[in-house]
Amino acid sequence: MDEQLLNDAISNPRNLGEMADADAVGTVGSPECGDMVRLWLKFTEKDGQKVIDRASFQSFGCQTAIAVASMATEMLKGRTVAEARLLSAAEMSTPLGPLPPMKIHCGQMVEGALKAALEAGAPASAPAVAAPVSSGHLAESLGEAAAPKSGKLKVVFE
Repeated sequence: MDEQLLNDAISNPRNLGEMADADAVGTVGSPECGDMVRLWLKFTEKDGQKVIDRASFQSFGCQTAIAVASMATEMLKGRTVAEARLLSAAEMSTPLGPLPPMKIHCGQMVEGALKAALEAGAPASAPAVAAPVSSGHLAESLGEAAAPKSGKLKVVFE
């Protein structure tokens, strides 16, 4: 891995935070395990094509997921929707260097959030692949889904 680039992406993530004027939002992950990524996209028209003008993200998960999401938001700027659909997890994490096998899922989460956002931002005539997601703060999703199902919580001190 490129340690310097990875450390910079973790310490100073680019495009972190909710985008209030987003045209599309995609969320991937599991509140039960805590790994979640939400990606916001803002589009513009250029030469008759839909182009990604801005992208931002929120992440609950490890530092690698934050780094990959940060890299991805930078890579997405200026790409057409068709070009963005072709981006893989491996391509979005390439600037960081090869990810260890146990961190490959971080790139896959970012790719999933991108695909979900692109589907959410597709014209109404296009078939929807991803379920619609709320555009609120990621912590709200995590808090609702991660609440104890029985209404009781037991804390054990060792």
